[in-house]
Amino acid sequence: MPRIFTGLEVPETMADDLSRLQGGLGSARWIDPEDFHITLRFIGDVGERAANDIADMLYAVRKRSIEVTLTGLGSFGGDKPRSLYIAVKPSQPLMELQAEHERIMRRVGLEPETRKFTPHVTLARLGRNARARDVADWIALRGLFMSRTFLVPHFVLFSAKESVGGGPYLVEETYPLAA
Repeated sequence: MPRIFTGLEVPETMADDLSRLQGGLGSARWIDPEDFHITLRFIGDVGERAANDIADMLYAVRKRSIEVTLTGLGSFGGDKPRSLYIAVKPSQPLMELQAEHERIMRRVGLEPETRKFTPHVTLARLGRNARARDVADWIALRGLFMSRTFLVPHFVLFSAKESVGGGPYLVEETYPLAA
């Protein structure tokens, strides 16, 4: 049973730039730059048949290529931080692409996603001993993050090792977006 999700790849040159932000926080498990991505829809562990059905249905997505803008650093978890990320501007084309993925997953019979879509690129997962103050200081030291924009010509269906998160991720299928 593969663990799958849809997402957008971060171009290699952009990933190299983002990886320079990593380091300097002891509780962090840094994500390998080749695994940087923007998740559109987490699907989870599914059977081969469901995975194949999803892969086929994603070809129906007819959206234009989109610009993605990275806007700054943040963390999820509040007083108990659990990850560091680079925020992505929630543009209308990006939100429409994500909504289309959600509609497809519901047609396949998956439960609706309960979390609000917050586009981001995860830089690190944080251990239980991560302190909010340390995370805030880490972000403040990198506060001059310059916004970056890149064009996304396609989205992908990723897989990961069953029941294990954090990569490595494999591209199972690539779906072009119209120019």
